[in-house]
Amino acid sequence: QVQLVESGGGLVQAGGSLRLFCAASGLTFSTYTMAWFRQAPGKEREFVAASPWTSEAAYYADSVKGRFTISKNSATNTVYLQMSSLKPEDTAVYYCAARQWGRGRKSSDYNYWGQGTQVTVSS
Repeated sequence: QVQLVESGGGLVQAGGSLRLFCAASGLTFSTYTMAWFRQAPGKEREFVAASPWTSEAAYYADSVKGRFTISKNSATNTVYLQMSSLKPEDTAVYYCAARQWGRGRKSSDYNYWGQGTQVTVSS
């Protein structure tokens, strides 16, 4: 059974940093791409970043490129999202997601989702 559990969200001032965690289990990790999405109130869920589990390659939404970094720890089966230079418009619920084989930027491309963690950036 696939489980994704996010943590690390909170309240931070604009310009600050925050690190999100996604504890993954039940996956055949070598075949999966891991991703982060976010959803602000009244808006659609949007892609943030993704990386194949067995690769250092990563790709990002233009809105976060240069500020956010996705990484993985195979020893602990954890996916991270390091967020820096945070802006009020980064405020959203952040979701960890996984898909088997291939990659994508649409939420419909991903099969498994965590419950989300709230990130609030104050101005």
